Amino acid sequence: MTETFYDVLRRQGITRRSFLKFCSLTATSLGLGSAAAPQIAHALETKPRTPVLWLHGLECTCCSESFIRSAHPLTKDVVLSMLSLDYDDTLMAAAGHQAEAILDEIRTKYKGNYILAVEGNPPLNEDGMFAIQGGRPFIEKLRETAADCKAIISWGSCASWGCVQAAKPNPTRATPVHKVITDKPIIKVPGCPPIAEVMTAVVTYMLTFEKLPELDRMGRPKMFYGQRIHDKCYRRPHFDAGQFAEAWDDEGSRKGYCLYKMGCKGPTTYNACSTVRWNEGVSFPIQSGHGCIGCSEDGFWDKGSFYDRVTDIKQFGIEANADKVGATAAGVVGAAVAAHAAVTALARARSKSGIDIKQGQEER
Repeated sequence: MTETFYDVLRRQGITRRSFLKFCSLTATSLGLGSAAAPQIAHALETKPRTPVLWLHGLECTCCSESFIRSAHPLTKDVVLSMLSLDYDDTLMAAAGHQAEAILDEIRTKYKGNYILAVEGNPPLNEDGMFAIQGGRPFIEKLRETAADCKAIISWGSCASWGCVQAAKPNPTRATPVHKVITDKPIIKVPGCPPIAEVMTAVVTYMLTFEKLPELDRMGRPKMFYGQRIHDKCYRRPHFDAGQFAEAWDDEGSRKGYCLYKMGCKGPTTYNACSTVRWNEGVSFPIQSGHGCIGCSEDGFWDKGSFYDRVTDIKQFGIEANADKVGATAAGVVGAAVAAHAAVTALARARSKSGIDIKQGQEER
């Protein structure tokens, strides 16, 4: 049996008294009241850490690089205290036959109770010969480990959509995980790479509540992919006002105008970049002066240049696209100003007319 949360805490020097105090504070912070503290303590004492197998297919390891930089929670707390990362050929010390033996051990010992995390995707062309691990195609390794897992996390756009490996003409037939494994629940966490805190938060949610987070119709966690970057972008008021940067470093760019005309894909990209942001919440691409390239969306490599604005993807309604919304917004602003001026002039005219009438009556 894998260590429980309580075992880990005691091994790290936490006393029983401090542990119970922690349970009481946790119950209070969750609004459950002090009566729930014993239940929390019991769960932490009996719930084993969840085994995780982390596989790597065709990818650049950017998802792992992002994951290990998480600050809330710290990656070390997730890896060392919350889950049991039993296999990850990038982070593990073991190698060769010793490392591969772990896969068989976890599959047998924790059948149906481990999480399979997949970074990258399997190439299917030429019987999978474009990705060989341990002397056999990666696709075989993926299918074997997926057969006995309870859920799969597809890390990044490579595993979720195919990404650059699957870009046309895709000679290796790089294929996203959900098109190969069709009988397991799959959580897609797209991005190139995904935000570090998004990755650790998804794992934390699954371990805490022992269930998958609520997913959208594309299989992404709604808590992070429920809104477009455009919806919470701090440059959104400029978009609504029809104020756009027309060239890099022009007057509009220096004033922080919307980067949509410079190719920003924020209006059609679902991600948490404009809210969670990167590097411990310091910034995100648009804040640094570069438009969103839409890296978390399906097939973004094949949707034209990063600097061509999106005009044919209608995410704003049946009849409107991003260009029309911007133009309409500017027109509405102008119409509103004109209407306000007209109403103000009318009010003044009426007021003046009333004064003239009153003066005439007084003179009589």
